[in-house]
Amino acid sequence: MQNEAYILTLPARRTTPVVVASPHSGRDYPADFLRASVLDRRVIRSSEDAFVDELVSVAPQLGAPLMLARAPRAYIDLNRGCDELDPAVVEGVGRNGHNPRIASGLGVIPRVVAGGRSIYRGKLSRDEAEARIARFWRPYHARLDRLLGESHREFGMAVLVDFHSMPHEALESHTRPGMPRPDVVLGDRFGATVSPDVMDQIEAAFVRAGLRVSRNTPFAGAFITQTYGRPSRGFHAVQVEIDRSLYMNEATIEKLPGFATFQAILADVIGDICAVGRPGQALAAE
Repeated sequence: MQNEAYILTLPARRTTPVVVASPHSGRDYPADFLRASVLDRRVIRSSEDAFVDELVSVAPQLGAPLMLARAPRAYIDLNRGCDELDPAVVEGVGRNGHNPRIASGLGVIPRVVAGGRSIYRGKLSRDEAEARIARFWRPYHARLDRLLGESHREFGMAVLVDFHSMPHEALESHTRPGMPRPDVVLGDRFGATVSPDVMDQIEAAFVRAGLRVSRNTPFAGAFITQTYGRPSRGFHAVQVEIDRSLYMNEATIEKLPGFATFQAILADVIGDICAVGRPGQALAAE
């Protein structure tokens, strides 16, 4: 099922409390947005988690709902609070304390794409910003919240695995010289959004696939994990960042020849993750 905000693919039968989502792989770029931008389409796409939706497309076959954003991140960022409005890009917004995401131009209506490149010539009206939130942000989050509630009622727990991608260069300043860079960064707000047992099982799934994993550095999770991760209540949320250089050419935004092979590796990982909390498996809920 789909509307203008998201594409939701449900399994024939839900067999796991896991919900798989990709909030930044949307690529439905409105024509008026592209006309209003000072950037060309390829540069705008640099902030997109390109092809992540395809990488995780196996989830419904494994018994888990798959939630995909349709709107691109450069247009509206679903991994931000709807109140994270940037006064430098939205008219009529006052400054309300220091928010590092807004300060860097990455509020709910982003001011910049990768590399700090400005998207707009001027500012958007407050009405335009609120209209984007109403059309895309609110329906996405309302449906995601409902999915997690359904998992919790049926399985006694809910596990949101929120897939993202990270530029290869993002890891340079966070890796010691001579040490291998992680392929995957798992974010749980330093243990706040998922129980240790669930996090250990998710990490083990990636490690079994031969991928190098780190936790919370340099990405610890943002609005989505903070909002939906309540492990003391049986709601777990993990942000998964995958190094883009494993499957795509970051400069041209094209798949590498080994894309299908990496997609198959991730299918095995997701299959292992979907065993978390599944009836008949060892429970990891608190």
